[in-house]
Amino acid sequence: MQKNRLTWMIGGPQGSGINASAEVFAKACSRAGLRVYANIEYHSNIMGKHSFYRVRVDDEDIRSYRDTADILVALDDETLTGDGHHRRWPTHFGHLHEINEGGGVIYDSEIEFQPKDSGRTDLRFYPVPFMEIIKKALEEVGKGEQARRYEVMKNTVGLGASLALCDYPFDLVAEVIRSQFKGKRTEVGELNVRAARLAFEHVKQHDSAKDFPYTLKPGSEPKARILAKGYEIAAIAKLKAGCSFQTYYPISPATDESVFLERHQRDYNLLVVQCEDEISSINMAVGAAHMGVRVATATSGPGFALMVEGIGFASITEAPGPVLVLYQRGGPSTGMPTRQEQGDLQFALHPAQGDFPHIVTAPGDLRETYQDIFSAFNWADRYQMPIIVLSDKKLASVYTTIDKLELKYDKIDRGERFTGSEWTAVDAKGPNDSANGHNGNGKPGDVKEYLRYALTKDGISPRSRPGIAGGRFWVTSDEHDPDGHITEGVEMRMAMMHKRMGKLALVQKAIPQDQQYALHGPADAELTVVAWGSTKGTILDAIRVLEAQGKQINFLQCRLMKPFPAEAVGNILRKAKRIVSMEENYSGQLASLVTEHTGILIKDRINKYDGRPFSEDEVVRALTNAYAGGKAEAVVTHVR
Repeated sequence: MQKNRLTWMIGGPQGSGINASAEVFAKACSRAGLRVYANIEYHSNIMGKHSFYRVRVDDEDIRSYRDTADILVALDDETLTGDGHHRRWPTHFGHLHEINEGGGVIYDSEIEFQPKDSGRTDLRFYPVPFMEIIKKALEEVGKGEQARRYEVMKNTVGLGASLALCDYPFDLVAEVIRSQFKGKRTEVGELNVRAARLAFEHVKQHDSAKDFPYTLKPGSEPKARILAKGYEIAAIAKLKAGCSFQTYYPISPATDESVFLERHQRDYNLLVVQCEDEISSINMAVGAAHMGVRVATATSGPGFALMVEGIGFASITEAPGPVLVLYQRGGPSTGMPTRQEQGDLQFALHPAQGDFPHIVTAPGDLRETYQDIFSAFNWADRYQMPIIVLSDKKLASVYTTIDKLELKYDKIDRGERFTGSEWTAVDAKGPNDSANGHNGNGKPGDVKEYLRYALTKDGISPRSRPGIAGGRFWVTSDEHDPDGHITEGVEMRMAMMHKRMGKLALVQKAIPQDQQYALHGPADAELTVVAWGSTKGTILDAIRVLEAQGKQINFLQCRLMKPFPAEAVGNILRKAKRIVSMEENYSGQLASLVTEHTGILIKDRINKYDGRPFSEDEVVRALTNAYAGGKAEAVVTHVR
């Protein structure tokens, strides 16, 4: 028997409601004090294609999914065995091979499927009359309508049947189902509860359900935890930081963040604008930044490709932002719109022509996402440059428990601002200081001219905004002098390049070390893993497994990508006994960045680029092989 350690999976056609049932199950487990990590895999079309949702539940903190599941709910035959004949190439969507020994398979009894033909004699199969149960539920609540109109409720039937297998208290889930149908939809909620209960009772009648080896039990004192999706945490961080303007153009998987903000904009003094394209989105954001508001945008790779000119414009005009969250997905071009990839690191580092300053950070989990996005607004205001926060499809769509959502660095910093009080009379005998508005020829009653791009000692010029007396300034996308007028002069060009690029050295010194990099595990480990972004949780889960086997492995997480903490990373890696990088891209973009800045060549690269994130099991196998001295190879998602 295995208690409170279970992976539940539901599969079916897109549009069949697998999202709703998986998230109800996850929410019920979380409210009962259990920890949850849930992720969905789906096609980029709207309806019909196969999709599936995993919900991993445990007493301990979990940060990744596993290759196998303990309970499978199949809403169609494709989930069971796969069609195997889609055009020229087999799709292999069947999930029976992924179910652990002794696991349970719940399926619609209308499906033409014979367990004896599955090749799995170690599983328990539970045929459930989905439509009959829905029909009975309709009758019990006094609805004499056609059951086929409620076919989408198959997901709820599958959920109820699952609860019977793992012996989970039905009332906890019923409460969650009702909460999904508030207001005018209360009647529909009760119908779903009834259907789930009938399925629960149906499976309970099976003798094999009584000694099912995988069980879930609520904690004696359930703790209050946050259960959230990644894009929700990103959006909340923007609200916490005081973002008052968000622009976007719809693109997967970034759209969810903006839609979430749209739903809450009236409550948080926020304006969200859906623009006609990404070019408008970035330029509108840059304009708003110059107006003095905290501004953000969100996009994915193809949209980012259209924003690059606007990013360069923001940098040369020293706009305080915008903060841009880049949700990576499979590329190039439109690539794989709903699949995972870490393929945009080098693009984010060099998005526009010429040398210009901007900050690129890559949080590894939702807690870091919350902190880094909050901090990004401070960095944008303080250093007057665009900030790119690298996220991805995995971080956007993950649905997981978080103990607390806290900010270690929680102060708002708006940077150096011109207030108008600096606009004072110039002493007739004032020194020649043209950078700050003094020409040495002043007369009594003259005023000091505000220079937006004054050549200050640290390269940061106080910024103004419209409406401030004396704070007028020119903005141009060409090279300019301190008052913003176009220039091609040699000395001024050199001075302005030093002014802008020199701010990166300030950034490097000011950003806390734990927001730049982290070394997880013993310093003298036998194997050092170098990685970034959303691979963090999976690597930490895998290392926990390997440590229990006596293996000494540490993990260098790179988080600040520009400016890159080259000295610290180099010092750590020069002491490493063996180094291997892990990335979800083809070329090993972080490994190349490390070599560029430290001269250390990482030859052993474990890359995954099939559009799916690393599982805990895949990382355990890959690191076990590397630890034993094996050759690092690309990882491919396991199929039949």
